Amino acid sequence: MDAIDLKILACLQEDTTLPLADIAKRVGLSSTPCWRRIQKLEEAGVIRQRVALLDGTKLNCGVTVFVSIRTNQHTAAWLKKFANVVTDFPEVVEFYRMSGEIDYLLRVVVPDIAAYDNFYQRLIKAIDLTDVSSSFAMEQIKYTTSLPLEYA
Repeated sequence: MDAIDLKILACLQEDTTLPLADIAKRVGLSSTPCWRRIQKLEEAGVIRQRVALLDGTKLNCGVTVFVSIRTNQHTAAWLKKFANVVTDFPEVVEFYRMSGEIDYLLRVVVPDIAAYDNFYQRLIKAIDLTDVSSSFAMEQIKYTTSLPLEYA
């Protein structure tokens, strides 16, 4: 990846609906070479997918809950089952295996506390967990899907 590729990525992170001609102009290329570079970035997996970012509040899922999970199960079979259970919940928008005292961290979006309780009841019914702790976000201070490109 060179500086032009990074400029292309910056443009796409800002707005993936930018016309190709606009991206090419911003990075100093004509459309065809710019398109070839975008295709190569997609083929290499640098660009994983292009999506629309939706407003959770307008879609009645404006409550964000961070769910910390500890378990006494640390086998590959349990992890596979747990991952399958968690990924089937549409409310779970992020799912991480962690180091430290917490084994797994989920970011869950729901309309309200009652909907979260429903999610929680379904989760603990589906799989044994040692400890589940939930923290409700009071305010979103920063949210971005843009990655820092200076490390690439």
